[in-house]
Amino acid sequence: MADAYARMSGQAGIVSVHQGPGLTNAMTGITEAAKSRTPLIVLAGEATEVRSNFHIDQAALATAVGAVPMRVTAPGTAVAEAVEAYRVAVAERRTVLLNLPLDVQAAPYDGPPPSQVAPMNAGEPASGGVPSGAVASGVVASGVVASGVVASGEVAELARVLAAARRPVFIAGRGARHARRELVELADRTGALLATSAVARGLFRGSPWDLDVSGGFATPLTAELIRGADLVIGWGCALNMWTTRHGSLISPGTKVVKVDLDPAALKTHVPADLGVVGDVAAVARALADRLAAGPVGGCRSPELARRIQAEGRWRAVPYDDESGDGRIDPRTLTIGLDDLLPRERIVAIDSGNFMGYPSMFLDVPDEGGFCFTQAFQSVGLGLATAIGAAVARPDRLPVAALGDGGALMGLAELETVVRLGLPMVIVVYDDEAYGAEVHHFGPHGHPLGTVTFPPADLAAIARGQGLAAVTVTGPDDLAGVAEWLEGARERPLLVHAKVTREHGSWWLEEAFRGH
Repeated sequence: MADAYARMSGQAGIVSVHQGPGLTNAMTGITEAAKSRTPLIVLAGEATEVRSNFHIDQAALATAVGAVPMRVTAPGTAVAEAVEAYRVAVAERRTVLLNLPLDVQAAPYDGPPPSQVAPMNAGEPASGGVPSGAVASGVVASGVVASGVVASGEVAELARVLAAARRPVFIAGRGARHARRELVELADRTGALLATSAVARGLFRGSPWDLDVSGGFATPLTAELIRGADLVIGWGCALNMWTTRHGSLISPGTKVVKVDLDPAALKTHVPADLGVVGDVAAVARALADRLAAGPVGGCRSPELARRIQAEGRWRAVPYDDESGDGRIDPRTLTIGLDDLLPRERIVAIDSGNFMGYPSMFLDVPDEGGFCFTQAFQSVGLGLATAIGAAVARPDRLPVAALGDGGALMGLAELETVVRLGLPMVIVVYDDEAYGAEVHHFGPHGHPLGTVTFPPADLAAIARGQGLAAVTVTGPDDLAGVAEWLEGARERPLLVHAKVTREHGSWWLEEAFRGH
């Protein structure tokens, strides 16, 4: 929840847990946040007495999953150490575990007022972090100085490469979610087409050159245009195997450039022919200043704009509706929901075979409408993600998309949704299985008894927790969703959708080919 709240609010997430088991219960969420470089602080009590039931090596746990362990060591240094933990979380975009030893918590504080205490170790990055100059405003020590003027060198070379390109494509990732205006202006000046990684979906909504998501979720048209690019620039995007379909979207001879605050990202996944360390918005502004305004190059044309409008979303791609026998095709289900739900929505996705359908058939208004916690690819975080996102953006209708496996894992949080009074729509894509395992191992003859489930009345379970609920087995059942939307929305709604299950989703089949 705190991870999603931080992503959607733009503020650091703060979560407090009990020493020992409180921390271990949170480790999957901490791992997701750490892998995503979410600015997050976990406040955890710490039992330092080795004979305590609660004693574990909490710092080692944090290190093991990529979080930064820190500790309040004494009353006199408590304020400075807490301030430093916040600096590391925000300035270095890290998930920090701040251990609070019980004996230190109980000790009296007789130091100066907190406002007079300076942070410790200012300017020194935590282990593995980017320079401390990479502050929230996007100023980085290497490549971009405080004035926003980008140093020459790599930026000058990037300007030359971009000016020479005939079919440039921008792929914006997590590190570009704040830079829509700058990237659109630069793309308009150079004729570049615009795409995103999954986590930045919605960033270019409203542009006629928006290709939506690159990678396994890409539409056939998007895949075609990215493969046809002679220059691909990853803006705050490492161009990992998911964003490039295991590299298959980058054609031989295509020049690859990466712009990122983290120098390590320039060397991972798809190799970059040119790397620029810097804030995305600042680098894009510097490039626009270097490139004289003139006739737009690239491959933009009225004909291509028409193709993007007609073919640029998955719901425009023809398919054979497989609904029947008491089950609804997940594409038909999601298109129906997309038509019904208000545009001002915030969609949070759990992990599993089903997730491509809500990710790509439910549209979002902008990058603030999509919360995609998939860096660790853990099943079961989706409902908590939706709660954090809903608290961060109370102005939008929260939509949680879950598989039945993830929904059963997160059932306890149904009560949280009700208690907080969130007007949430929770859609459960129920194929009575862990579908990814079924479709991955089933064709090879492996037994599936441990990954298939008997039917569960999830609507009845939801009503028992105080939600409204509707079971959907065909398109006509979506009338129950429409009725809820037209009403007072006094209780959250769970949509128990019994979906077809004959084969894996298209994105999963693509991923399996890569493995």
